[in-house]
Amino acid sequence: MPRMLDRIEQLMRGEVPPLEATERHANPMGTVHGGILADIADAAMSMAFTTLELKINFMKPVWTGKLRAEDRVLSGGRTVGRGDAAAGR
Repeated sequence: MPRMLDRIEQLMRGEVPPLEATERHANPMGTVHGGILADIADAAMSMAFTTLELKINFMKPVWTGKLRAEDRVLSGGRTVGRGDAAAGR
């Protein structure tokens, strides 16, 4: 069974395909459910830190397509850090 570090390295090398959002990921309004976007943003941030708190702002709707998330470490201490992630197409 692969170690989690192996999986992270595969992600970083682009060897794991991105999540393909389709109609099945839609909320009643027809856009990708916000929980899915929050989840991939959280996954990106958790590559650097364990998430203690999550706040998300939805800037524009996502309907379908390949989803991706990127995180930026804003500050890091000995036990707690702060990051900023963007998720979408």
